[in-house]
Amino acid sequence: MVEGMKKKSGIIFRSIILVLVGITIGLLAGKSNFMGQNSDLSASENDKIAKVLQLVRQNYVDSVNVDSVEGVAANNLLQNLDPHSMYLPPKQAEAINEKLQGGFNGFGIEYQLLRDTLFITQVYPDGPAAKAGMESGDMVIDIDNKKFSGTQLSVKRVDAAFDSAKNNEIMFNVIGPDNDTKVFKLKRGYVDMSSIDAYYMATPTIGYVKISKFASTTDADFRSALTNLKSQGMKKLVLDIRGNGGGYLNTATALADEFLTKGQLIVYTKGIHEPRTDYFATDSGEFQQGKMAVLIDEYSASASEILAGALQDLDRAVIVGRRSFGKGLVQQQFPFPDGSAINLTVARYYTPSGRSIQKSYAGGIENYHNELNERMNKGELFSEQSNINDSVFKKQSPYHTAHGKKVYSYGGIMPDIFVPADTADDTNLIQEMNDNLLFTAYVIDRLQSTLQDYKSANDFIDNFKVSDDMFDDYILYASGTIKEMDSNEIMISKQPIKTLIKAYASRFKWGDEAYYQTVNNEDAGFKKAIAAVQ
Repeated sequence: MVEGMKKKSGIIFRSIILVLVGITIGLLAGKSNFMGQNSDLSASENDKIAKVLQLVRQNYVDSVNVDSVEGVAANNLLQNLDPHSMYLPPKQAEAINEKLQGGFNGFGIEYQLLRDTLFITQVYPDGPAAKAGMESGDMVIDIDNKKFSGTQLSVKRVDAAFDSAKNNEIMFNVIGPDNDTKVFKLKRGYVDMSSIDAYYMATPTIGYVKISKFASTTDADFRSALTNLKSQGMKKLVLDIRGNGGGYLNTATALADEFLTKGQLIVYTKGIHEPRTDYFATDSGEFQQGKMAVLIDEYSASASEILAGALQDLDRAVIVGRRSFGKGLVQQQFPFPDGSAINLTVARYYTPSGRSIQKSYAGGIENYHNELNERMNKGELFSEQSNINDSVFKKQSPYHTAHGKKVYSYGGIMPDIFVPADTADDTNLIQEMNDNLLFTAYVIDRLQSTLQDYKSANDFIDNFKVSDDMFDDYILYASGTIKEMDSNEIMISKQPIKTLIKAYASRFKWGDEAYYQTVNNEDAGFKKAIAAVQ
């Protein structure tokens, strides 16, 4: 549980967001302001929605929260237009916009409630907790000199203690991993949240960068990572945007600009009320030469697809993985005075070859959101040929890359190198273990002392092995929470579970970079991407 742009010449910055899969998420560079317009609901004789709400407010038999009704009515209207236009209540709008800020105000910790005790599981670099010396494994005993453990401790009480509106400063009394008692007086402050999950040298010449979202600071974060990797001898790059559901349009174009040469078209947008707008690369890219692979999957969407589509169309990178989500719509956010907002689709975007990768939503919202399950049921996640057999891709494609390679539209970005999904990595058992935070819990209870034996993340990753005895011990430990486990599923999941035990232990001690290094060592997509650029 978590507590709590560079502007380039030639790239147009607008108040546009791209919407993540499943939920809307976005922070606008500048929001459209339409508050000055006449808000009198009776002003328009043809405004039926406003009149209905006015009648409900003035005549309905029972008391009604009209604000809530308005939100439902607005959302129903918008969802009938397309799957990504929607109404956002104030708290949701605030949370979504904050997520792409590049940081937040807080103490800079992640924590887990385990057996009525609060454990610190991650301390963010340069945040208030890190600066004070707090570390993963610290067990919170008191907060503000009041007991903060035992049967009365609940998630609700923890949330209340960390409530930003009430507690700007908190005194923590903790017991560290070495059983030493420490006191920290933390004042809430800005905590940087880089959108670069990890970067490291995968081989002596190949750098790896994992990007989780296209936030306001992503391009600057990427440039910093790139500078570091180049200093270590990087000549080639693997960019991992698997699971990246999107973010800002301008961030996607800025990142694409890092890899392209001046004058190359990155993407263009247009709609009935939006004239065509072209986004071109400048001459300021930091990695215009050098082999490059981009990892995508079915959860790579929106801004991720702009980047992957541009690099594929221009033959700048080889795309590795599985067909992306297929979201080719652009939203603009319109805020209301109460903090709520609507995300309204204002344009479609098109890759350099002219293709729209938006999948169909003619079958309705429910079918649209169930489309990924349908891919699985049809075998598309496991067979390259099953993707090609999809009716969308059976048609003759008029689109080609700069070098003449055929590419597809209206269903996401089709990879150049297919990587089937591994069902063993995502069994129901592993999902349930993750849902119950059992991997981190096991690290807290069983592995903290073991972690002290390793000098560095690389030492741990290279030398620590999860034995069969440790695996059996973990299954016994997990059975205390998950009462029924299928023996066949346990065996199918054995190797992924071993990898995750090690990965979560790595993260607990050394952070996200160590986590991704660990899981990538066993990842087929990562290995194919490395091979593609060697």
